[in-house]
Amino acid sequence: MAISKETVRKMKGYTLHTIKTDKYKTNTLVWKMKAPLEKDTVTLRALLPNVLQSSTGRLKTTAKLRAYLDDLYGAHFYVDTAKKGEYHILTFTIEIANEKFLQDAEPLLQRGVEFLAEVLLNPHADGGQFDSQTVEKEKRVLKQRIQSVYDDKMRYASMRLIEEMCKEEPYALQANGVLDDVDAITPASLYQYYQKAIREDELDLFVTGDVDEDRLAAICECLRFPDREPKRAASRTLQKVSGVKKIKESQDIRQGKLNIGYRTNITFGDSDYFPLQMFNGIFGGFSHSKLFLNVREKESLCYYVASQIESHKGLMMVMSGIESANFDKAVSIIEKQLEAMKNGDFSEQEIGQTKAVIRNQLLESTDTSRGLVEILYHNVIAGTETGVEDWIREIKAVEKGEIVKVAAKIEPDTIYFLSGMEGK
Repeated sequence: MAISKETVRKMKGYTLHTIKTDKYKTNTLVWKMKAPLEKDTVTLRALLPNVLQSSTGRLKTTAKLRAYLDDLYGAHFYVDTAKKGEYHILTFTIEIANEKFLQDAEPLLQRGVEFLAEVLLNPHADGGQFDSQTVEKEKRVLKQRIQSVYDDKMRYASMRLIEEMCKEEPYALQANGVLDDVDAITPASLYQYYQKAIREDELDLFVTGDVDEDRLAAICECLRFPDREPKRAASRTLQKVSGVKKIKESQDIRQGKLNIGYRTNITFGDSDYFPLQMFNGIFGGFSHSKLFLNVREKESLCYYVASQIESHKGLMMVMSGIESANFDKAVSIIEKQLEAMKNGDFSEQEIGQTKAVIRNQLLESTDTSRGLVEILYHNVIAGTETGVEDWIREIKAVEKGEIVKVAAKIEPDTIYFLSGMEGK
C-alpha cells in the first residue's frame, strides 16, 4: 500500500512537491525557506515570517488579512521557525478546504496559492522598508518568545546544553534568534534582508491533498522567483570529542534538570541512520526503553527521562528531571545503560517492540499533512530520496548487530546540570 506518492517538479526559482492523496479533507500548502544558520542573520530570519504574516501590500492590517482568510471558508495560515542541522528553516503553512467538497465552484486551491504569492511577493512595505508599526509589534512578540525559554526550565536546560556542547558551531544558535539583537533591527534592515532571502534561500513548496498535478503546476506559475544556487552550510557536523565537559548551574527551582549530549557521528542519509533510530528507541526514546525502566521506574531517580536524536547534526540528547542529591547516581546509571547497548545487552523482544512503535509513530505522522511534509523535508536537507515506505522498510530490516555497531560510535560530549534548591 502506497502511503504517499510525491511528485517533484522544478519551478521558477523553487521546487514544487505534490503529494496527491484523498486522505485529507483539506489541501495544505507548506512553503519552506532554508538557509545556513548564521549569527548575523538568525534574528532577522526569526522576525521575518511573523512580519510577513501580519499584513500584505493589499491587506494592510492583520484584521483585513484574517478576514480574507475567513472568506476562504475559514482557511488557516501560520508560520514557524526551526533549525535542522545547521540550517535555519522558515515555514509558511496554509490549510484550505478542498473545493471538491463545496457546493459552490470556488477555485480555492488557486486562491490559496495566490494568497501565498501575495504574502511572499507583495509585503506591506513602502520606500524600501516594511511598515514600521508592524515591525515594532512583531519585535515585541519575538522578544517575549525568546524570553519564554528562560521561564520553561526544561527548554532552558536543553538550550544551555546545546550552547555549551556546540560552542563555536552554528548549531549553538537558537531558531528564535538572539535577544540582544532584536532592538537593532529596523524596518529598512529587515526589508533588505527579506530581499536577500527571497533571492538566495532554497525554496520548496509542498502541496498535499486531492489535487491535479498539472493544474497545480499551472496555478503555481504566479509564484516566480530568481534562479539561485542555494548556499550549503559549512560541513562541521562531525566533531571529535576530546573529553566530557561538565557544566553546572544553580537556580531557584524545585527540580534539577540533568541533560547529557552525545555525538552520534551519524546523520540522515548515512547507512547507519535507521539502526540509530532503533538504538535511540531501545536506549531512551520510548516508555519501554532502558532509561525509562532503569533510571525512572527501577531506581526512582527522576521525574522524567528520555533521549532524542538530531537527525541532521549527528547529536543525541538525554533529558531528565532529578533531585539535585541524585546527580552522581543518575549520571552513573545513564552511563551503564549506554554500556549495556554497546555490549548488546538487549533482547529480540525489545527490538521487535521498538520497530512496532517506530512504525506506528511514522503512520501517525502521516495522518496529518504537516507531519507527512516534515518527514519528506528531510530529503531536501540531506539531498536524499527517502519516502515513508522506505523508512518503514529500512526500520523493519534493522538487525541487532547493526544497533550494536551504532552504539560503538556514540560518544558522550557534555553533561549539563541545572540544580534546584532542595534542602536550602
